[in-house]
Amino acid sequence: MDCILFWNEVALEANRVSHTNGKKEQTGPTLSSRALAIVHLAMYEAYARIVNDPQLPPYIPAAVPIIPPAPGASAQAAVATAAHATLSRLYDSQKPFFDQKHLQAVEAAALQGPGLAEGHAFGMQIAQYILNDRKDDPSASDDGYAFSVARGAHRPDPDNSDQGFHAPFYGALSKGFSITDRFELAPPPYNAPDYLRALREVRGRGIAPNLMGTLPNNIPPRITDQTLIGLYWGYDGAAGLGTPPRLYNQIIRVVANDRGNSEAQNARLFTLVNVAMADAGILAWDQKYIHNFWRPVVGIREHDQSMGWETVPQNNVDNDCDSSWLPLGAPATNAMNKNFITTQQTTPTFPFNQVIVGRSKNFTPNFPAYPSGHATFGAAALHMARLFYGPGPGGINNGGVAVGDRNADQLFNSLSFVSEELNGVNQDNEGTVRPRHVRNFPNGGLWQMIEENGRSRVYLGVHWVFDAFAVNNNNRMALNRGLDPANPRIAGIGGVPLGLKIAEDIFSNGMQKSPVMPRPIN
Repeated sequence: MDCILFWNEVALEANRVSHTNGKKEQTGPTLSSRALAIVHLAMYEAYARIVNDPQLPPYIPAAVPIIPPAPGASAQAAVATAAHATLSRLYDSQKPFFDQKHLQAVEAAALQGPGLAEGHAFGMQIAQYILNDRKDDPSASDDGYAFSVARGAHRPDPDNSDQGFHAPFYGALSKGFSITDRFELAPPPYNAPDYLRALREVRGRGIAPNLMGTLPNNIPPRITDQTLIGLYWGYDGAAGLGTPPRLYNQIIRVVANDRGNSEAQNARLFTLVNVAMADAGILAWDQKYIHNFWRPVVGIREHDQSMGWETVPQNNVDNDCDSSWLPLGAPATNAMNKNFITTQQTTPTFPFNQVIVGRSKNFTPNFPAYPSGHATFGAAALHMARLFYGPGPGGINNGGVAVGDRNADQLFNSLSFVSEELNGVNQDNEGTVRPRHVRNFPNGGLWQMIEENGRSRVYLGVHWVFDAFAVNNNNRMALNRGLDPANPRIAGIGGVPLGLKIAEDIFSNGMQKSPVMPRPIN
């Protein structure tokens, strides 16, 4: 049994259930990415220091007084203890499940033989260090946050006006996991031709189905494939699904199994991926509340200068303004399913059959648009896998790409993936079961996924395209837009270049402990 894949699956299940059982432990994209990084760092460090493989350099600095593992310590026992201890601290309500999975690991012969006590002691030591190192991280609370009514500024979704604000201080007040700098973005192209083009695109491609008949003739509506793509990449904290970091881990699992990874390779890969997403959560949310850019549901409804709070009186309303526009919305999957069972086929013994029924309407997420969190997480995770399998320093030369490569890859060649948004089980926001959809990516592998994931949010009507990346006049990705030769800290425009920058920075520096401290707030 591969102990890394085993406990990765347990951690992903904890993410899913935490968004289902009403306990609100490590919920939302920021806290869930942080939790997954903590668990995987503890597993990695425990494993790496015991196996003493030069391909697995320690994360904890040499100056930290870690007591070395005792001779003969079991790496698998250390991993199990590190995972169990961190998961139990992060998701206290699920501890009986973690206890059960620990026993299953024993029964599977992964935790039998010599060195168990020694491995357990070392794994506990590492878990305590990692947990203590992150104990001062901020919460996702919006206490003390006041929103702006200025034009272009983010405000609550008018169709979910009591939604509040997710993690306005999290990005600024968090230290890094492994990034070497606090990377930034160029401003979004507000009041520019690119903005108007993006507005017209999302107005048509992202509109609510019942409003499609209101579109003017020059605004093309969303087509069937785009609706499917929007839903496929959802995972918007819904009951029974969890958040995007869980989705990207599921994809990486498919690749890792296909490539025949060793246990040691999985220890490194899944830690790189989850640490990159944790830093993506920090930097994306830092940039979100720096730029504080409005979502399409506000921007389209208030496009005319006479709309909103900072206004110029006029009666001839701009034709690009639609004061009644609403999006298809991020999918409120399973919100109406009172009988939904949280158990997955992969974990049939999980003792939970309760679901919290919440909102039944699709929604716009409760944080600023720019950059897209989906785009940043997806680019950081999937590009990290591209680099891990690449030919450059630190890669294993098994089908990936080198640092700086922005071309297609073959890592999903002949593979397919079923998103749980479309698995033939989960229900839409009206209680109808969605069909099962099998999707492949023959035109670029993980690189194709990175682009499609970014565009998917436009098709839901919750993001502008530049929240993911700038585009040229042919609507193709233009990842070099917004770069500043005088300031290499600037990643470009949108979440994809930010995620790529994060992945390449962490990978190139060997996933060392980050020197980046919280950003002073003026």
